Amino acid sequence: MTGTSAPTFTADEITDAYAAFHAKVAVFAETGDWDGYADLFTPDATYVEHAMGTFTGREEIRAWSVRTMTSYPGRLMPAFPISWQVVDADHARLVCEVLNPMPDPGDGTMLTEPNITIMTYAGDGLFSREEDVYNPLRFHTMALTWARIAAAHGNADEDVLVWLDRFGGGREPRS
Repeated sequence: MTGTSAPTFTADEITDAYAAFHAKVAVFAETGDWDGYADLFTPDATYVEHAMGTFTGREEIRAWSVRTMTSYPGRLMPAFPISWQVVDADHARLVCEVLNPMPDPGDGTMLTEPNITIMTYAGDGLFSREEDVYNPLRFHTMALTWARIAAAHGNADEDVLVWLDRFGGGREPRS
């Protein structure tokens, strides 16, 4: 029986492809236009987001990423610095820890939560799978803390206030 082997990529190729991917994500975060994010994946890609579900194909990934990253709290995570990464070339994977900092809500507080991202490279600069692993309760607590501080300092937009009313048990009085 003759088997077909999966394509092999070097660690450098995977690292370079992810660096290009990450640079494009920085532009999406800066502009707030997340429509092109899904185009960084193969047409049949899978995105596993443990708190929100699994998305298959570019259009599901696009709908999820635009919705998530243009509303609170995603829209207020302006950068995604990587604290470490490792490449498993035998499985065409890059695993990294991504930090998710939020801007100062008005009192100098700096909030961030990490996640582990597992990317599977498919070649031609595209990825066939992303999986984000994190503690959703810690992200919720960060978003809640940020929203309460921002509201207390008059720095919360309407969508933050609506989110706070829905998930945070009300607003703190403004100072």
